[in-house]
Amino acid sequence: MTTFVLIHGSYQGGWIWQPVADRLRAAGHRVYAPSLDGCAERKATVRPGITTETQADEVAQLLFYEDLKDVVLAGTSSGGMVVCRVAELMRDRIGRLAFVDALALLDGEKIGDIVTRSTAAANTGGLTRGPTREDAATRLFADLEPETRAWALERYTQHPSGIYEQGVKLDRFWSLPWKASVIWCTRAQNPGEAHQRRCAEKLGASFATLDTGHYPMLSTPEELTRLLLAS
Repeated sequence: MTTFVLIHGSYQGGWIWQPVADRLRAAGHRVYAPSLDGCAERKATVRPGITTETQADEVAQLLFYEDLKDVVLAGTSSGGMVVCRVAELMRDRIGRLAFVDALALLDGEKIGDIVTRSTAAANTGGLTRGPTREDAATRLFADLEPETRAWALERYTQHPSGIYEQGVKLDRFWSLPWKASVIWCTRAQNPGEAHQRRCAEKLGASFATLDTGHYPMLSTPEELTRLLLAS
């Protein structure tokens, strides 16, 4: 049995991993897919001061209090930034990292340094950022099957703005050895192939592709599950 901790990205919650989590559990594995502070069912907790680092801290506490070891820590989209920080904080509990069409920034980089056309730029002001629900339907989730798109839109929430406003803080992550895999979704505009290959090269990670958009856990859950299970 392997323990998987699955980290969602912007405008999402743990719910987005449900099709993959169900498959992993059916195969006998333990799965955690937390919703990060200020997201999804925790949207009422949004407040100033939520950042990549504070969200990573709470995932690190999950690993500690649940006493999780040899974890496969997977992140998608901006969840990749959280994965990097959690791994740095809890190195002795990490077995493998998986970056699923994810952002994996260098110390001090901001999302805007990598993402060339981002819904993160559609700032509605205040404590959260994100596109309108209509934009999410016609662009973010456009490649999903209608029933899946409707299901995702019902759960869509804007994301705490703090993650976009400052560079990530990583003291040691990129200088440490990791067992890692990088999965690039070839139909996704962002983060893009160059970023995915940079991550794989710097980590000495395996590299795989999925012929789908930015939400493979919804569009190709079977294929993504197989990749996550591959050693």
